[in-house]
Amino acid sequence: MQQKKCYCFSNVMRESLFIKQNIARWRDYQRRIEDPSEESPDTLAQMYTELTSDLAFSRTHFPDATITSMLNAMTLRLHNEIYSGHHEKWSRLLTFWTREVPQAVYDNRKAMLAALAVFVFFLCVGIASLFNDADFARLILGDRYVDMTIENIKNGVPTDVYSSGGEAESFFSIMLNNLRVDVMSVSMGIFTPFATSLIVMYNAIMVGAFTFFFFQHGVFSEALLAIMQHGTLEISTMVLSGGAGFVMGSGWLFPGTYSRMQSFRRKAKEALKITLSVFPVTIAAAFIEGYLTRHTDYPLFFRVMVIALSAAFIIFYYILLPYFVGRKHHNRIATDEQ
Repeated sequence: MQQKKCYCFSNVMRESLFIKQNIARWRDYQRRIEDPSEESPDTLAQMYTELTSDLAFSRTHFPDATITSMLNAMTLRLHNEIYSGHHEKWSRLLTFWTREVPQAVYDNRKAMLAALAVFVFFLCVGIASLFNDADFARLILGDRYVDMTIENIKNGVPTDVYSSGGEAESFFSIMLNNLRVDVMSVSMGIFTPFATSLIVMYNAIMVGAFTFFFFQHGVFSEALLAIMQHGTLEISTMVLSGGAGFVMGSGWLFPGTYSRMQSFRRKAKEALKITLSVFPVTIAAAFIEGYLTRHTDYPLFFRVMVIALSAAFIIFYYILLPYFVGRKHHNRIATDEQ
């Protein structure tokens, strides 16, 4: 009799802990299930997967508990919503770009800011290293590139390196290389954000040393105008793909109320959305570098316009739009709570 009392007490404590760890998430899901049209299909599927897992655990350990009935009702309602024969509309593609990606960026803004901070810090490290050691440029950029650039500067064409090779050939080689860097930055997040930070660090040091090298040789303004035509987008993708890697890695380190595997899966999906949005930007940067940057004889207005439009796109799509989408979602939840 005494053993039975101890067992019941232990089971009650276990149920209380289970509820305490997940109640905030369940309440959030209850609010969102009330108006599922506001949620993306991916989000609904993720919620359904997590609720079925919670329900299975609750049925196993607390079959007669109230929480089991509540989870069953939530799961059933969500199941009917997903499998009611409703077919995804073509508008899902538009929704992905206008709502899902901005929401993922907003939800993970701390990781994105962390990637930016790492990039800026090591950009300064690259500049300081070259400032203190003139041979650092050869270490990070290579002897062949440095010698070629010095020769180009002497000939009055400091950025002539962008004119080598055909336009289409340059475009494809640059695109494939930069897409590879994007994928590496994100996939290294599997090994926590520290692995991704190594790639961000290397890219930042290289950019810092590269730009300061032109400053040391007195052709900074001319070189910067050429570099930033494609660099505005290209440097942004270095930060964004690094941020996506940080997002993925944070799933391991900060699981919150989820299991570590559940947390990683959630963050991996969000990182994938951000990464998919980066790919077209990377391709656009490669196109500009392959077809436009090489033409230093183009009018100044045109070259500045390319830089300005690139910067405007990055600011709008990865800063302003995520803010407005994220705040709208936050305000809707706050209204539901009231």
